[in-house]
Amino acid sequence: MSLYLDHLATLQRQAEAALERTGFDALLIASGIEKYAFLDDRPYLFQPNPHFKHWLPLTNHPHSWLAVRPGRKPRVVYFQPDDYWHVPPSAPSGEWVDAVELVIVREPEAAAKALADCVTARTAVIGEGDAALPGLVPNNPEPLLNLLHWARGVKTPYELEQMRAAQRRAVPAHLAARKAFLAGASEAEIHRAYLVASGHTDRDLPYSNIIGLNEHAAVLHYQYQDDSPPPESRSFLIDAGAQVNGYASDITRTWVAPGHDEFAALVAAMEAEQLGLVDEVREGVDYRDIHLSAHRRTARVLRNAGIVKMSEAAMVEEGVTKPFFPHGIGHLLGLQVHDVGGFMASQDGGVADKPEGHRYLRLTRPLQAGMVVTIEPGLYFIPMLLRELRASPHAAQVDWHAVERLSRYGGIRIEDDVACRAAGEAPENLTRDAFAAA
Repeated sequence: MSLYLDHLATLQRQAEAALERTGFDALLIASGIEKYAFLDDRPYLFQPNPHFKHWLPLTNHPHSWLAVRPGRKPRVVYFQPDDYWHVPPSAPSGEWVDAVELVIVREPEAAAKALADCVTARTAVIGEGDAALPGLVPNNPEPLLNLLHWARGVKTPYELEQMRAAQRRAVPAHLAARKAFLAGASEAEIHRAYLVASGHTDRDLPYSNIIGLNEHAAVLHYQYQDDSPPPESRSFLIDAGAQVNGYASDITRTWVAPGHDEFAALVAAMEAEQLGLVDEVREGVDYRDIHLSAHRRTARVLRNAGIVKMSEAAMVEEGVTKPFFPHGIGHLLGLQVHDVGGFMASQDGGVADKPEGHRYLRLTRPLQAGMVVTIEPGLYFIPMLLRELRASPHAAQVDWHAVERLSRYGGIRIEDDVACRAAGEAPENLTRDAFAAA
């Protein structure tokens, strides 16, 4: 059996079990609709329902539907309008076509008739409210969603293959961006180099690229791209991914121009600690413990670099690492860059709390084989947070001259996408494997 067909069979088994447990007869999933700007005729970029693209490699197909019923082939209602204003979806093709019962409709409203025999008083309908059609109104039952979201945390072999391919698509673009940085390009020019090398456009990136030169690297989600290069390009932080069949990669690298040895040494120290954190991705490990380990490792870097003179334990205990590392160590990755289910206490729902004082962590579950997570420690020189540290009782323990020197570089983030393997096996570093192959 092919990886995709095996994946589809796994989803069918999971859905049937979830329907039986929650008392529903069938599951209908809307792909979503195309949405328009207020008082305008320009559409926003279409974002498919992740539940829809979990089953099908269809990422640009609004007004389509999927029906899942026990013991039956999935039914796909495929919207393919007659249109001369825009290019309609191409004729259905690919391995998925023979695995489903296919119905093609030319008008969005026709989906209601094509699915009428699937609708009962006990039909679960997953989608946004604006996808509703007569008789097809999303109800998004929470107990069913909990079961599906919990299961989605563990990837099938097919999903892992798509995510490896997303790494291979992103890595050459990261290398092209680095080359442009070293050549003195502007942020906008670096971004364009990334797009060309990845084969992406701004329309189909999994998230907006973060392209920050020098001090801009201190803005965690820096959202602009200067057209003009700075007088001196000292450092470069790029957080950018790619996607294949709806599955994302999410990679961050920090590069240093030649001749900036102090900051280069800091980047090298952070990379060593990042690789240590990657090795902590093991089945059964509480991801919250990896986050706390990241703070201990950040404290070691700060102490060894002479930036903070406190002991590593005291730095973590007193929260001195937080101004330098103010975000979480990572998150689940898959159909969404920040994939769902990261805070679930169990398949029945509930919330697994974040460590006290660490509100930006996006994953609090124990790791399971098949999960893919990001490991992205950072060390930044953020003016707002440094002002707060300077006003704290620990200010005297900080070498503010070193902070001033290093603030010119903004900060460091190094992010790999890592698959957790079975007990006793080392993790698979999807990102490093792709860089090695490139």
